[in-house]
Amino acid sequence: MLVVALIAGGAGGLAGGLLGSGQQAAPDSQQGPKINEPPPEAPERAADTIAGVAQRVSPSVVSLRSAGGRVGASGSGFVIADDYVVTNDHVSAPLEEDGIVIEYSDGRFSPATVVGSDPSSDLAVLQLEEPNEVEPLEFGDSDEAVVGDEVIAIGAPLGLDGTVTQGIISAKDRPVSSDEGESQFFALQTDAAINPGNSGGPLVDIQGRVIGVNSMIITMGGGFMGEAQGGSIGLGFAIPSTEAEEVVTRMIDHGETTYADLGVTFDQESSVIGAVIADDSGAVESGAPPTRRGWSRAT
Repeated sequence: MLVVALIAGGAGGLAGGLLGSGQQAAPDSQQGPKINEPPPEAPERAADTIAGVAQRVSPSVVSLRSAGGRVGASGSGFVIADDYVVTNDHVSAPLEEDGIVIEYSDGRFSPATVVGSDPSSDLAVLQLEEPNEVEPLEFGDSDEAVVGDEVIAIGAPLGLDGTVTQGIISAKDRPVSSDEGESQFFALQTDAAINPGNSGGPLVDIQGRVIGVNSMIITMGGGFMGEAQGGSIGLGFAIPSTEAEEVVTRMIDHGETTYADLGVTFDQESSVIGAVIADDSGAVESGAPPTRRGWSRAT
């Protein structure tokens, strides 16, 4: 399990992505998603170019900030169907007590409330109170992605809204864990520039489908991104859309997610390949169902 840094801090979270200059056609059986029309004042670009995807996806990407201004952390998110916003739990959690305001790319604002969160998968869903008229982004199939595919990410690194980064998918099924081990998942790895403030932003394919939710990076300084003394070094990690869509749907329907838990502590500093149990003092007692909310894998 690779221990990496969450990217939320004074300027916010994490977003990663990549889209090259070549064209990558969707399978013939798939139609492109319905996305926003380019702004009328901007020179139009073809829909299957970096600029074209950025023009059409950016209106549905939002920034999250503290409503009261007492919390410095911020991050990114994106609008999905029925006026919900998807982001990282590590972005929304520190903002929730002070109230959350989201800002669209056109400068409009809306209060938002958390309807579900899951620290283990590092996902949260917000409900917009005054939604703007933008096309909701659609989840794609991250299982169909391959190493070398072009992707693009849009977010607000260091508070710079609407920033677009590009790259490729560098690896799939990369096991990653936050420094404190609360968030753990098998990630899409990308070489896109991902920095604080991008967390929660979408990683999209050349059709504009969300194939990942950007969550973590490795920095030379190590530690959580709010504490690390460095930015992107080309090692970013996104929650795959197949997992994200499932968790998001459960949170919308039920407000929370639950998982079975082995009740043991893993030694994250061990050099042994595999899951090494640090101690078994927290093991599930005989006859007790392992139903504590949290993340655990038996492999």
